[in-house]
Amino acid sequence: MGRVTESETASGHRGWFHRRHEAAAAAADVVEAVVAPGGGADAPPSRRVRKVLSIDGGGIRGIIPAMILADIEKRTGKRTAELFDLVAGTSTGGIIALGTGLAGPDGKPAFAADDAVRLYEELGSKIFARSRRDTLRSMGALLHEKYPAHGLEEVLETTFGDARLSETVTDVLVTAYELTRRETFIFSTRTARANPNMDFPLRVAARATTAAPTFFEPALVTDFDGRTSVFIDGAVFANSPAMCAFAEVESHHPEDDLLIVSIGAGSMTRSFEYDHVRDWGAAQWARPILNIVIDGASEGVDLQLRQLLGPERYFRFQVPLHRGNDDLDDVRPENVRELKATAAKQIVDSAAQLDAVCERLV
Repeated sequence: MGRVTESETASGHRGWFHRRHEAAAAAADVVEAVVAPGGGADAPPSRRVRKVLSIDGGGIRGIIPAMILADIEKRTGKRTAELFDLVAGTSTGGIIALGTGLAGPDGKPAFAADDAVRLYEELGSKIFARSRRDTLRSMGALLHEKYPAHGLEEVLETTFGDARLSETVTDVLVTAYELTRRETFIFSTRTARANPNMDFPLRVAARATTAAPTFFEPALVTDFDGRTSVFIDGAVFANSPAMCAFAEVESHHPEDDLLIVSIGAGSMTRSFEYDHVRDWGAAQWARPILNIVIDGASEGVDLQLRQLLGPERYFRFQVPLHRGNDDLDDVRPENVRELKATAAKQIVDSAAQLDAVCERLV
Protein backbone atom coordinates (compact mmCIF):
# COMPACT_ATOMS: atom_id res chain seq x y z
CA MET A 1 0.00 0.00 0.00
CA GLY A 2 2.41 2.61 -1.19
CA ARG A 3 5.25 1.49 1.04
CA VAL A 4 8.30 3.73 0.98
CA THR A 5 11.59 2.08 1.84
CA GLU A 6 14.36 3.78 3.77
CA SER A 7 16.55 3.95 0.66
CA GLU A 8 13.75 5.57 -1.35
CA THR A 9 13.15 8.06 1.43
CA ALA A 10 16.83 8.98 1.58
CA SER A 11 16.97 9.30 -2.20
CA GLY A 12 13.90 11.53 -2.22
CA HIS A 13 15.42 13.70 0.50
CA ARG A 14 18.62 14.15 -1.49
CA GLY A 15 16.51 15.00 -4.54
CA TRP A 16 14.64 17.64 -2.57
CA PHE A 17 17.93 19.12 -1.33
CA HIS A 18 19.36 19.41 -4.83
CA ARG A 19 16.11 20.72 -6.31
CA ARG A 20 15.92 23.43 -3.67
CA HIS A 21 19.48 24.54 -4.39
CA GLU A 22 18.90 24.42 -8.14
CA ALA A 23 15.75 26.53 -7.69
CA ALA A 24 17.67 29.01 -5.53
CA ALA A 25 20.47 29.22 -8.09
CA ALA A 26 17.96 29.80 -10.90
CA ALA A 27 16.30 32.55 -8.89
CA ALA A 28 19.69 34.17 -8.27
CA ASP A 29 20.41 34.08 -12.01
CA VAL A 30 17.12 35.84 -12.73
CA VAL A 31 17.83 38.54 -10.18
CA GLU A 32 21.35 39.02 -11.53
CA ALA A 33 20.01 39.40 -15.08
CA VAL A 34 17.50 41.99 -13.96
CA VAL A 35 19.91 44.18 -12.01
CA ALA A 36 22.87 43.83 -14.39
CA PRO A 37 23.50 46.57 -16.97
CA GLY A 38 21.36 45.87 -19.98
CA GLY A 39 19.41 43.27 -18.10
CA GLY A 40 16.14 45.16 -18.43
CA ALA A 41 13.79 46.55 -15.82
CA ASP A 42 11.27 43.71 -15.68
CA ALA A 43 10.86 42.10 -12.25
CA PRO A 44 11.41 38.35 -11.96
CA PRO A 45 8.21 36.27 -12.02
CA SER A 46 6.72 35.78 -8.56
CA ARG A 47 6.54 32.28 -7.13
CA ARG A 48 3.17 30.66 -6.54
CA VAL A 49 2.29 30.37 -2.85
CA ARG A 50 0.97 26.94 -1.84
CA LYS A 51 -1.41 27.44 1.07
CA VAL A 52 -1.51 24.57 3.55
CA LEU A 53 -3.74 23.90 6.54
CA SER A 54 -2.71 21.41 9.24
CA ILE A 55 -5.06 20.19 12.00
CA ASP A 56 -3.84 18.29 15.07
CA GLY A 57 -5.43 15.27 16.66
CA GLY A 58 -7.18 15.50 20.02
CA GLY A 59 -10.46 13.57 20.13
CA ILE A 60 -13.43 15.64 21.27
CA ARG A 61 -11.03 18.59 21.58
CA GLY A 62 -11.27 18.81 17.79
CA ILE A 63 -14.10 21.24 18.44
CA ILE A 64 -11.39 23.85 19.15
CA PRO A 65 -9.79 23.86 15.65
CA ALA A 66 -13.26 23.48 14.13
CA MET A 67 -14.36 26.73 15.79
CA ILE A 68 -11.19 28.54 14.72
CA LEU A 69 -11.73 27.40 11.14
CA ALA A 70 -15.35 28.56 11.34
CA ASP A 71 -14.07 31.99 12.35
CA ILE A 72 -11.62 32.05 9.42
CA GLU A 73 -14.45 31.10 7.05
CA LYS A 74 -16.60 33.89 8.49
CA ARG A 75 -13.83 36.46 8.12
CA THR A 76 -13.03 35.50 4.53
CA GLY A 77 -16.49 34.54 3.29
CA LYS A 78 -15.02 31.35 1.84
CA ARG A 79 -15.08 27.65 2.69
CA THR A 80 -11.85 26.09 3.94
CA ALA A 81 -11.45 24.13 0.70
CA GLU A 82 -11.51 27.41 -1.25
CA LEU A 83 -8.75 28.91 0.90
CA PHE A 84 -6.16 26.10 0.99
CA ASP A 85 -4.40 24.02 -1.65
CA LEU A 86 -3.76 21.20 0.84
CA VAL A 87 -5.51 20.29 4.09
CA ALA A 88 -3.70 17.83 6.36
CA GLY A 89 -5.11 16.21 9.47
CA THR A 90 -4.42 13.54 12.04
CA SER A 91 -7.03 11.64 14.05
CA THR A 92 -9.88 14.02 14.86
CA GLY A 93 -8.08 16.58 12.69
CA GLY A 94 -8.21 14.00 9.92
CA ILE A 95 -12.01 13.94 10.11
CA ILE A 96 -12.07 17.73 9.69
CA ALA A 97 -9.50 17.62 6.87
CA LEU A 98 -11.42 14.97 4.95
CA GLY A 99 -14.65 16.85 5.56
CA THR A 100 -13.26 20.03 4.03
CA GLY A 101 -12.56 18.09 0.84
CA LEU A 102 -16.03 16.60 0.59
CA ALA A 103 -17.74 17.63 -2.64
CA GLY A 104 -21.44 18.37 -3.01
CA PRO A 105 -23.60 17.41 -6.00
CA ASP A 106 -22.59 20.68 -7.68
CA GLY A 107 -18.88 19.89 -7.28
CA LYS A 108 -18.43 22.66 -4.72
CA PRO A 109 -17.36 22.20 -1.08
CA ALA A 110 -20.19 20.54 0.81
CA PHE A 111 -18.69 20.80 4.29
CA ALA A 112 -18.31 23.98 6.32
CA ALA A 113 -16.33 24.29 9.53
CA ASP A 114 -19.62 24.91 11.37
CA ASP A 115 -20.62 21.39 10.28
CA ALA A 116 -17.59 20.04 12.13
CA VAL A 117 -18.54 22.02 15.24
CA ARG A 118 -22.02 20.50 15.15
CA LEU A 119 -20.55 17.04 14.61
CA TYR A 120 -18.63 17.28 17.87
CA GLU A 121 -21.58 18.80 19.73
CA GLU A 122 -24.21 16.36 18.50
CA LEU A 123 -22.32 13.16 17.68
CA GLY A 124 -19.35 13.17 20.06
CA SER A 125 -21.34 11.14 22.58
CA LYS A 126 -22.17 8.60 19.86
CA ILE A 127 -18.51 8.20 18.87
CA PHE A 128 -17.40 7.71 22.48
CA ALA A 129 -20.28 5.50 23.61
CA ARG A 130 -20.19 2.17 25.41
CA SER A 131 -22.53 -0.10 27.29
CA ARG A 132 -22.08 -1.26 30.87
CA ARG A 133 -20.90 -4.58 29.44
CA ASP A 134 -18.24 -2.78 27.37
CA THR A 135 -17.11 -0.90 30.47
CA LEU A 136 -16.70 -4.07 32.50
CA ARG A 137 -15.07 -5.93 29.61
CA SER A 138 -12.42 -3.28 29.01
CA MET A 139 -11.36 -2.96 32.66
CA GLY A 140 -10.45 0.69 32.18
CA ALA A 141 -8.96 -0.10 28.73
CA LEU A 142 -6.41 -2.42 30.35
CA LEU A 143 -7.77 -5.63 28.82
CA HIS A 144 -9.69 -4.42 25.76
CA GLU A 145 -10.26 -1.24 23.79
CA LYS A 146 -12.27 1.31 25.74
CA TYR A 147 -14.99 1.81 23.09
CA PRO A 148 -16.56 -0.38 20.42
CA ALA A 149 -15.95 1.10 16.97
CA HIS A 150 -19.49 0.87 15.60
CA GLY A 151 -20.51 4.34 16.85
CA LEU A 152 -17.48 5.95 15.20
CA GLU A 153 -18.01 3.97 12.00
CA GLU A 154 -21.68 4.95 11.79
CA VAL A 155 -20.77 8.64 12.10
CA LEU A 156 -18.12 8.31 9.38
CA GLU A 157 -20.51 6.45 7.10
CA THR A 158 -23.16 9.13 7.53
CA THR A 159 -20.67 11.97 7.05
CA PHE A 160 -18.70 10.69 4.05
CA GLY A 161 -20.88 8.10 2.34
CA ASP A 162 -19.04 6.59 -0.63
CA ALA A 163 -16.89 9.63 -1.50
CA ARG A 164 -13.27 8.79 -2.34
CA LEU A 165 -9.93 10.49 -1.92
CA SER A 166 -9.59 11.21 -5.64
CA GLU A 167 -12.86 13.18 -5.60
CA THR A 168 -11.99 15.85 -3.02
CA VAL A 169 -12.44 19.49 -3.99
CA THR A 170 -9.05 20.38 -2.52
CA ASP A 171 -6.10 18.11 -1.85
CA VAL A 172 -6.25 16.35 1.51
CA LEU A 173 -3.71 14.33 3.48
CA VAL A 174 -4.28 12.23 6.61
CA THR A 175 -1.86 10.09 8.60
CA ALA A 176 -2.00 6.55 9.96
CA TYR A 177 0.46 3.92 11.15
CA GLU A 178 0.49 0.38 9.71
CA LEU A 179 1.19 -2.29 12.33
CA THR A 180 2.00 -5.45 10.35
CA ARG A 181 4.70 -3.81 8.23
CA ARG A 182 5.60 -1.25 10.90
CA GLU A 183 5.52 1.79 8.67
CA THR A 184 4.01 5.23 8.50
CA PHE A 185 1.25 5.69 5.96
CA ILE A 186 -0.25 8.72 4.25
CA PHE A 187 -3.71 8.73 2.69
CA SER A 188 -3.76 11.56 0.17
CA THR A 189 -5.61 12.95 -2.82
CA ARG A 190 -2.40 13.15 -4.84
CA THR A 191 -1.57 9.47 -4.31
CA ALA A 192 -5.16 8.40 -4.98
CA ARG A 193 -5.21 10.17 -8.33
CA ALA A 194 -1.84 8.76 -9.31
CA ASN A 195 -2.62 5.20 -8.23
CA PRO A 196 -6.24 3.93 -8.30
CA ASN A 197 -5.29 1.20 -5.81
CA MET A 198 -4.77 3.97 -3.25
CA ASP A 199 -8.14 5.59 -3.92
CA PHE A 200 -9.77 4.70 -0.62
CA PRO A 201 -13.18 5.90 0.53
CA LEU A 202 -12.91 8.92 2.80
CA ARG A 203 -14.64 6.99 5.59
CA VAL A 204 -11.88 4.33 5.44
CA ALA A 205 -9.11 6.91 5.67
CA ALA A 206 -10.98 8.57 8.55
CA ARG A 207 -11.38 5.26 10.38
CA ALA A 208 -7.66 4.52 10.00
CA THR A 209 -6.44 7.90 11.24
CA THR A 210 -8.78 7.83 14.27
CA ALA A 211 -7.95 4.31 15.50
CA ALA A 212 -6.45 5.59 18.75
CA PRO A 213 -4.71 2.79 20.70
CA THR A 214 -6.61 1.70 23.83
CA PHE A 215 -9.67 3.73 22.70
CA PHE A 216 -10.69 1.88 19.51
CA GLU A 217 -9.62 -1.35 17.87
CA PRO A 218 -7.25 -0.97 14.89
CA ALA A 219 -8.74 -0.43 11.44
CA LEU A 220 -8.52 -3.47 9.16
CA VAL A 221 -8.33 -2.25 5.56
CA THR A 222 -8.12 -4.23 2.31
CA ASP A 223 -7.04 -2.48 -0.88
CA PHE A 224 -8.08 -3.26 -4.46
CA ASP A 225 -5.23 -5.75 -4.84
CA GLY A 226 -6.53 -7.72 -1.87
CA ARG A 227 -3.68 -6.76 0.45
CA THR A 228 -4.72 -6.27 4.05
CA SER A 229 -3.34 -3.61 6.35
CA VAL A 230 -3.86 -2.89 10.04
CA PHE A 231 -3.90 0.81 10.89
CA ILE A 232 -3.78 2.78 14.11
CA ASP A 233 -4.04 6.51 14.75
CA GLY A 234 -1.44 8.61 12.92
CA ALA A 235 -0.92 10.56 16.15
CA VAL A 236 1.65 7.95 17.19
CA PHE A 237 4.09 9.65 14.81
CA ALA A 238 2.47 12.89 13.58
CA ASN A 239 -0.18 14.30 15.90
CA SER A 240 0.59 17.57 14.15
CA PRO A 241 0.76 16.63 10.45
CA ALA A 242 2.23 20.01 9.51
CA MET A 243 5.68 18.56 8.81
CA CYS A 244 4.13 15.83 6.64
CA ALA A 245 2.35 18.56 4.69
CA PHE A 246 5.59 20.56 4.43
CA ALA A 247 7.36 17.52 2.96
CA GLU A 248 4.47 16.85 0.56
CA VAL A 249 4.65 20.35 -0.93
CA GLU A 250 8.44 20.59 -0.96
CA SER A 251 8.76 17.19 -2.64
CA HIS A 252 6.24 17.79 -5.41
CA HIS A 253 6.27 21.57 -5.82
CA PRO A 254 9.82 22.68 -4.92
CA GLU A 255 9.54 25.71 -7.18
CA ASP A 256 6.65 27.17 -5.14
CA ASP A 257 6.60 29.20 -1.96
CA LEU A 258 4.76 27.90 1.08
CA LEU A 259 2.33 29.21 3.69
CA ILE A 260 1.30 26.88 6.54
CA VAL A 261 -1.52 27.50 9.00
CA SER A 262 -1.38 24.92 11.80
CA ILE A 263 -4.21 24.57 14.33
CA GLY A 264 -3.87 22.58 17.55
CA ALA A 265 -6.61 20.98 19.64
CA GLY A 266 -5.37 22.42 22.93
CA SER A 267 -2.15 21.61 24.76
CA MET A 268 -2.23 19.62 27.97
CA THR A 269 -1.48 21.39 31.21
CA ARG A 270 -1.67 18.65 33.83
CA SER A 271 1.75 18.21 35.41
CA PHE A 272 3.53 15.09 36.65
CA GLU A 273 5.64 15.70 39.73
CA TYR A 274 8.78 13.70 40.42
CA ASP A 275 7.53 12.25 43.71
CA HIS A 276 4.40 11.05 41.93
CA VAL A 277 6.01 9.31 38.93
CA ARG A 278 9.42 8.17 40.18
CA ASP A 279 8.26 4.65 41.05
CA TRP A 280 5.83 4.16 38.18
CA GLY A 281 6.02 0.96 36.15
CA ALA A 282 4.46 -0.03 32.84
CA ALA A 283 0.89 -0.08 34.18
CA GLN A 284 1.07 3.48 35.53
CA TRP A 285 2.86 4.89 32.49
CA ALA A 286 0.64 3.15 29.90
CA ARG A 287 -1.99 5.88 29.43
CA PRO A 288 -0.12 9.12 30.29
CA ILE A 289 2.99 8.28 28.26
CA LEU A 290 1.00 8.24 25.02
CA ASN A 291 -0.44 11.68 25.75
CA ILE A 292 2.99 13.04 26.75
CA VAL A 293 4.68 11.71 23.61
CA ILE A 294 1.92 12.99 21.34
CA ASP A 295 1.91 16.45 22.90
CA GLY A 296 5.71 16.64 22.82
CA ALA A 297 5.84 15.59 19.17
CA SER A 298 3.43 18.37 18.20
CA GLU A 299 5.56 20.92 20.03
CA GLY A 300 8.63 19.58 18.22
CA VAL A 301 7.01 20.07 14.81
CA ASP A 302 6.01 23.59 15.83
CA LEU A 303 9.60 24.41 16.79
CA GLN A 304 10.99 23.00 13.54
CA LEU A 305 8.58 24.84 11.26
CA ARG A 306 9.06 28.13 13.10
CA GLN A 307 12.77 27.83 12.35
CA LEU A 308 12.30 26.66 8.75
CA LEU A 309 9.59 29.08 7.62
CA GLY A 310 9.59 32.02 10.03
CA PRO A 311 6.61 34.11 11.18
CA GLU A 312 5.62 35.29 7.70
CA ARG A 313 5.07 31.79 6.31
CA TYR A 314 4.07 29.76 9.36
CA PHE A 315 1.15 30.49 11.69
CA ARG A 316 0.37 28.28 14.68
CA PHE A 317 -2.80 28.45 16.76
CA GLN A 318 -2.60 26.49 20.00
CA VAL A 319 -4.06 27.17 23.43
CA PRO A 320 -3.24 25.70 26.86
CA LEU A 321 -6.19 23.80 28.27
CA HIS A 322 -6.64 25.65 31.54
CA ARG A 323 -10.39 25.17 31.20
CA GLY A 324 -12.06 21.85 30.50
CA ASN A 325 -10.69 18.33 30.60
CA ASP A 326 -7.91 17.39 28.19
CA ASP A 327 -9.08 13.76 27.93
CA LEU A 328 -9.76 12.79 24.33
CA ASP A 329 -13.11 11.22 25.19
CA ASP A 330 -14.70 13.56 27.73
CA VAL A 331 -17.92 14.24 25.83
CA ARG A 332 -19.91 15.44 28.85
CA PRO A 333 -21.97 18.51 27.82
CA GLU A 334 -20.30 20.64 30.47
CA ASN A 335 -16.84 19.76 29.17
CA VAL A 336 -17.84 20.47 25.57
CA ARG A 337 -19.07 23.88 26.74
CA GLU A 338 -15.72 24.52 28.43
CA LEU A 339 -13.84 23.54 25.27
CA LYS A 340 -16.02 25.89 23.22
CA ALA A 341 -15.37 28.68 25.72
CA THR A 342 -11.63 28.01 25.40
CA ALA A 343 -11.85 28.24 21.61
CA ALA A 344 -13.93 31.42 21.76
CA LYS A 345 -11.37 33.07 24.04
CA GLN A 346 -8.53 32.04 21.77
CA ILE A 347 -10.31 33.58 18.79
CA VAL A 348 -10.60 36.88 20.67
CA ASP A 349 -7.02 36.77 21.96
CA SER A 350 -5.64 35.85 18.52
CA ALA A 351 -7.68 38.38 16.53
CA ALA A 352 -4.63 40.16 15.10
CA GLN A 353 -3.00 36.89 14.05
CA LEU A 354 -6.25 35.66 12.50
CA ASP A 355 -6.54 38.92 10.56
CA ALA A 356 -2.99 38.46 9.27
CA VAL A 357 -3.73 34.89 8.19
CA CYS A 358 -6.94 35.85 6.42
CA GLU A 359 -5.18 38.67 4.60
CA ARG A 360 -2.66 36.15 3.27
CA LEU A 361 -5.34 33.64 2.28
CA VAL A 362 -7.60 35.84 0.15
